[in-house]
Amino acid sequence: MIEVRGLTMRYGRAVAVDDLSFTVRPGLVTGFLGPNGAGKSTTMRAVLGLEVPAAGETLVDGRSYVSLRSPLRTMGALLDAGAVHGGRTARDHLRCLARSNGIGMARVAAVLEQVGLTGVADRRIKGFSLGMRQRLGIAAALLGDPAVLVLDEPLNGLDPEGIRWLRGLLRSLAGEGRTVLLSSHLMNELAVTADHVVVIGRGRLIADTTMDDLAGHFQGDVLVRTSRPERLTAVMRTQGATVTTEDDGALSVRGLGAARIGELALAAGIALVELSPRGASLEEAFIRLTGDSTEYTTVSEDRTDYTTVTGEGSGRAPVRRAAR
Repeated sequence: MIEVRGLTMRYGRAVAVDDLSFTVRPGLVTGFLGPNGAGKSTTMRAVLGLEVPAAGETLVDGRSYVSLRSPLRTMGALLDAGAVHGGRTARDHLRCLARSNGIGMARVAAVLEQVGLTGVADRRIKGFSLGMRQRLGIAAALLGDPAVLVLDEPLNGLDPEGIRWLRGLLRSLAGEGRTVLLSSHLMNELAVTADHVVVIGRGRLIADTTMDDLAGHFQGDVLVRTSRPERLTAVMRTQGATVTTEDDGALSVRGLGAARIGELALAAGIALVELSPRGASLEEAFIRLTGDSTEYTTVSEDRTDYTTVTGEGSGRAPVRRAAR
């Protein structure tokens, strides 16, 4: 597994990562989330020994990455799909990596086929699209058949088929008992791919919990459809509900449960076509959690408090509250 212990990264007076600690466990796809500038990439670089911490440490299976004799056999990583020699072919790029770690050439052919690049393996990388470079980077990460994978924004540039393929691959690898750490800004994809989530903001831990528990900490809304939306809206607002109208005319209601909405509609003689409670999405939970940690923000009418969550104990205990 990957252990981050009290990691602190400084660049001059700027603190990029501030006493950060979390563990990425085997058998799970762990989503690594945070606003731009939160310290995600810096943390991943520290795990790979590309940055020297001001304090703390990062361990892979109990050892620092730089101490591993054949690192690609222990942990594969993709941090920047563009960090390749454009004049080399895809096959030669992987051959160089394989030789540096004592990996046989048969494995090069295997990973090229696995990521769907066999047909372009002898083309120069400078002619590759971003999606093709991402697939090549994933092939390099898989080259040593490692037990641990660290992927920074691997979905960027992939088409829908590629995203679906990568989702299935990561789920399969985790199912084999491997450790997978994945960062992405595509919340919808992480919601269906990740089992666990680590959220950071301004270099500090905000949440370390299961995907289900993260959304469970935040109240969703109730979707209501009726032939008399204006009348029902007026009734619900007298009870303190917040009601917004969606594009298709349905009502999104916060502040009242489905049962109470049904009672109010019945008392007012209003027929309901649909009454559906909806949980908070990963995107909503992320925005609420990181509201005070986002470097560039737009003004929103949503003033909902956010709660910092950890995976310790029940995984649902609030640690702090801060009004946005």
